[in-house]
Amino acid sequence: MPSVAEILIPLALDSAYSYAVPAGLTLAVGDVVQIPLGPRETVGVVWGVRQSPGGSNLRPVTGRLDVPPLAGPLRELVDWLARYTLAPKGSALAMALRLPDEAAQGETVRIGVRASGRPPARPTAARLKVLGVAADGALRGKSALAKEAGVSLSVVDGLIDDGALEATALAPEPVALPPDPDHARVPLSEAQADAVRDLIAMMNPAPPPDDRPEPCLLNGAGQGEAPGLSAEGAHLAETHPIQERQAVAAAETHHKLTTGVGDETFRAPTILLEGVTGSGKTEVYFEAVADCVRRGRQALILMPEIALTAQFLDRFAERFGVRPATWHSGIGGKRRERIRAGVALGEIAVVVGARSALFLPFAHLGIVVVDEEHEAAYKQEDGVHYHARDMAVVRGRIENCPVVLASATPSIETRVNAERGRYRHIVLPERFGGRRLPDITALDMRSDKPERGSFIAPALVAAVRETVAAGDQALLFLNRRGYAPLTLCRACGHRYQCRNCSTWLVEHRFRKALVCHQCGYAERRPEACTECGTFDNLTPCGPGVERIAEEVTALFPDKRVIVLSSDFPGGAERLRAELQTVAEGGCDIVIGTQLVAKGHNFPHLTLVGVLDADIGLTSGDPRAAERTFQLLQQVTGRAGRGEKPGRALLQTFQPDHPVIAALLSGDAERFYEEEIAAREAAGLPPFGRLAALIVSAADRAVAEAHGQALARAAEPPEGVMVLGPAEAPLALVRGRYRFRLLVKTERSVDLQSYLRDWIARGPKVRGNVKVAIDVDPQSFL
Repeated sequence: MPSVAEILIPLALDSAYSYAVPAGLTLAVGDVVQIPLGPRETVGVVWGVRQSPGGSNLRPVTGRLDVPPLAGPLRELVDWLARYTLAPKGSALAMALRLPDEAAQGETVRIGVRASGRPPARPTAARLKVLGVAADGALRGKSALAKEAGVSLSVVDGLIDDGALEATALAPEPVALPPDPDHARVPLSEAQADAVRDLIAMMNPAPPPDDRPEPCLLNGAGQGEAPGLSAEGAHLAETHPIQERQAVAAAETHHKLTTGVGDETFRAPTILLEGVTGSGKTEVYFEAVADCVRRGRQALILMPEIALTAQFLDRFAERFGVRPATWHSGIGGKRRERIRAGVALGEIAVVVGARSALFLPFAHLGIVVVDEEHEAAYKQEDGVHYHARDMAVVRGRIENCPVVLASATPSIETRVNAERGRYRHIVLPERFGGRRLPDITALDMRSDKPERGSFIAPALVAAVRETVAAGDQALLFLNRRGYAPLTLCRACGHRYQCRNCSTWLVEHRFRKALVCHQCGYAERRPEACTECGTFDNLTPCGPGVERIAEEVTALFPDKRVIVLSSDFPGGAERLRAELQTVAEGGCDIVIGTQLVAKGHNFPHLTLVGVLDADIGLTSGDPRAAERTFQLLQQVTGRAGRGEKPGRALLQTFQPDHPVIAALLSGDAERFYEEEIAAREAAGLPPFGRLAALIVSAADRAVAEAHGQALARAAEPPEGVMVLGPAEAPLALVRGRYRFRLLVKTERSVDLQSYLRDWIARGPKVRGNVKVAIDVDPQSFL
């Protein structure tokens, strides 16, 4: 009987399309296929196969691609993500599916050379030195050979042209070597050792009886014969030559979870690993990763700022002997494809990646670690609005593998889940080696004011002078990029605003530009006011890190100053180099934005000065207090992580604010208790649920009218409140006017079903109107 395949296409489409399966082609669910779509060819994934009695006028599948299929757990994650976020299922698939044109830009081919046995046409001294080194017949890279012989690269090229050296393509460097779980076990404190023991006990079910078979995993761990393949696995092995090993890996993982090792009813937990800054959480979860690798499983470590993790990768290499595979937007071309294939075949044991790594096709995932789980960077704010921390928990449950959420300042949602028994909880209450947490003092800016035209209080200036005189480092923290957040004309009052967004242009003096931090629009800073034409009247208002750097250079002209900001020229490579310089003590004063607060270890840093501790406290975001507490706790925690004790000074106009008071007292538990009680009383997450609908259009009146029509169709049932539409705080972004509606429900309400029904009966989207749905919003701009 003819077969029909339901193909899901990685486009903004919410349902699969039906295609006829040609005679002689056998397809299974998960296969990646090529199909016609309109006048062009595209790719899709088989989401279902059914028999079709009689003939069919459906267009046929063009063919199956010789790539690993999308495994069942990953398809389940795509379905779950689409249901939860109300995103088109095809958009969710696009994050998990490798499209062929992604590999178009391949890796640079490495060329190796060796002696051919033919004498050179001109046997100069330099050439003879090269041939002397190459006489052993070993295959070397051109640069390596030139360096070993002490000659220029042109000498090697000349010998290749003469035929005295033969060139051949070298095999690509492996994307990741197998980590050794016993390479270098670091000494652990008693608290760390207890945490490791508890963590591994939570991760693993009871040991199996002696008569149970051990699984034979692909990387050599375990003994015995591989289990038999399922019918689907046998089909894959028979019809997909390059997929055979993935089929075996999937079968072995299934065997391990159901008949091989451990209790069949065991459900892997989600574990909160909470520890003060400097307590050694990384070393603790490294031991969990090592346990996972010993058992032949794969590990995924998610990080909020993957481009800035050189120090973390060095620590990983010290522990495991090699660096892990890394996955982020900067990995492209053939290397990206090789990582995907290595993960799918079970050959890559550990991946450290950004949130998109969550959708890699792991063959036998054994643990997911979400480092700094509280970070807002885990929320994707465009396309499919998902939170990587929450989706990591979902994938862990689908794969039945433990998920470790690590943080010194856990999110309120995670703390409540731990307190109510949904998550396990491990606490490291003290710093490693008995080091003390930094002493924190408030500088009341109402009385301890900086001098006119300055932004650093006299007491903080004195503390920096004392610190650098002792040979230590000081960090001045201001979470504001650029030179000044606003530029205006003193003559006419004109303020420079983005042409595409309702935001002020931020002056970047190093670049001599005014820049929009929403859409990236930039214009050259004018010499004269563009409104009134007068000269020398443009004034910067407020400080950014560049302006603080200017002030610090004037105060300490003989000191080495580094400014760390994500928008400086040089990108991630420059930042990595400068973070390394700071860690090695190669500067005296560091000036930075929030990126310096994210898990870096600066052993020479003993003083942190926060220049505007109140920033963020006055916003309308219901998480404003939580986020400010987390950020300040993290950044002050950079001090005193070496041999010397640390201290922190907070410049604030609100020393009595609960967040500032909690930091000064060191009583984080009090802050969590009060914040959790306030959330519960207000019915805010995690005790209630929120969803945002953002209506945007090129015309303001059109966007507002559609938002009002949506509100009229809301018909909220009991337990549901709909607020808005209201003009968004950022009313214009990238040339589109924005209005927001907010849905607030009780915890028991099926929010997704309500939203689907509401959108279905609401006004149809026409013209350039767009409606974005954000379940569990993190941003209220």
